Amino acid sequence: MRKQLAIYSTQTDWTHSDNDISVIMAFHQSHSINSSPEYDDEATPLLTKKVTDKSEIPPQCCSARCNLAVLMFFGFAVVYGLRVNLSVAMVAMVNNTSPQPSSNNSSVQECPVPAARLGNQSNGPEQPDGMPRYQWDSKTQGFLLGAFFFGYLVTQIPGGYLSGRLGGRIFLGGGVVGTAALTLLTPLAADLGVTWLFALRALEGFGEGVTFPAMMAMWARWAPPLERSRLMTFSGAGANFGAFVALPLTGFICHTLGWPAVFYCCGGAGCLWGLFWFILVSNEPSSHPRISVHERDYIINSIGSQGGAHGWSVPLIPIIFSVPLWAIILAQMCSNWAYYTLLTSLPTYMDTVLHFDLRQNGFLSALPYLGGWLFSVSSGIIADTLLERELLGVTAVRKIFTLTGLLLPAAFLTAVGFVGCSGVLAVTFLTLSTSLGGTSAAGVFINQIDIAPRYAGVLLGITNTFGTIPGVLAPIVMGYLTKDRTLAGWRSVFCLSAGISATGAVIFTLFGSGKIQSWAMGDEEFERETDRGHLDRQTDVHT
Repeated sequence: MRKQLAIYSTQTDWTHSDNDISVIMAFHQSHSINSSPEYDDEATPLLTKKVTDKSEIPPQCCSARCNLAVLMFFGFAVVYGLRVNLSVAMVAMVNNTSPQPSSNNSSVQECPVPAARLGNQSNGPEQPDGMPRYQWDSKTQGFLLGAFFFGYLVTQIPGGYLSGRLGGRIFLGGGVVGTAALTLLTPLAADLGVTWLFALRALEGFGEGVTFPAMMAMWARWAPPLERSRLMTFSGAGANFGAFVALPLTGFICHTLGWPAVFYCCGGAGCLWGLFWFILVSNEPSSHPRISVHERDYIINSIGSQGGAHGWSVPLIPIIFSVPLWAIILAQMCSNWAYYTLLTSLPTYMDTVLHFDLRQNGFLSALPYLGGWLFSVSSGIIADTLLERELLGVTAVRKIFTLTGLLLPAAFLTAVGFVGCSGVLAVTFLTLSTSLGGTSAAGVFINQIDIAPRYAGVLLGITNTFGTIPGVLAPIVMGYLTKDRTLAGWRSVFCLSAGISATGAVIFTLFGSGKIQSWAMGDEEFERETDRGHLDRQTDVHT
């Protein structure tokens, strides 16, 4: 109990009067009865500052913090549209994408091609005449789909560090707009050759790499603790929404206007979003020109000193040896392997195995992300409700949603590998897998801000750097496993992804935490630690 009381006192701005000591004693007495040691251990400083009078909380509707969440939502929708457009367009860009099993594979292993598609198999999907097509084999396609993540790896940590120090507005907005501008050059790069297209996609990843760390750094300054899960999961859910919209829209555009138009439309949308972002968004509540005084004070007071910028130096050694951080890293790597496998490879599976046409391909590839979007938003609301009502501690909430979001999807992903040629079952299991995976948005994917709010941007940069490695490797591994385009090869892809995802669930359940780490406290908080010791002694005397 002493630990919970001590942490509680560090996050207040009280002067050390007798009245203050009475308040602490009341807090001690109210929590000393029927409180388990486990819940005391779960206490997180930022979450102990409860608002008992609901009228003190400014309305969320049309508030500055919710407007920020909406803009982030559409920003990440654009980001994922820019990321997945090549996955569907690749089907139209590549000549002769029909299944070509090697001689040592039995024909009964392959799914029959619908009669309506037999006439188009030699030239690829139907689209306007005159569209260029390329002779890229399965391995080349895998490398091109993974090229984005080579650049994405590089800017995660620098983006998180600079966003935490200088603010995330310029980095998030600049990352989206820069990636959108480069996307406009995709048709030109494809004409110039594979090397040029690979380099362009890597540059796009380089620009986009700063976006998620910048988001985390901004929410560290904007998200009240008891609204954190819903605000962050809603804004991050734009990624699933973007994939849901972009996949069928890309197929439709390819069919009607040709694949080059896909990149012009996506790039233009990103540039348009940037105008609204830079006009309407500020780095923090104190500098926002249109925020109400009520909302500004509520956000600043509820977050406290952890909502400020960190210094130029960071506690690098404690970060490196932080067990809860490594639990996040490994769990995200495992989860991302399955996610990126589907994100980059699902349209190819729909085309080469299940033989859906281009428009069906885009729509059915998008269905799993509709479920993921809905489940991720719902998980944030449920997580905040559990914390607000004090039904569970932060660590328990993060572990439950992570376990649900990694283990259950793994089971359905395994089932996909054994459905054979049944398109209905394949789409059903893929949709269930990705939908349930959305619940991890309220788990491991926002856990950085729990353990170190001030350094949340840096930590997200670190975890995303490691989490991007599967984005590089998964498409390449998929290319090798499916080079013969057989059901057995795709079964290996799905089972491998499921096994890795389940491993991540176990790791985070064993080693994850929702408690703020001692190395994440600044000088001001360490000074309060000294004062807190004095208050603890006074409390003992009065007790």
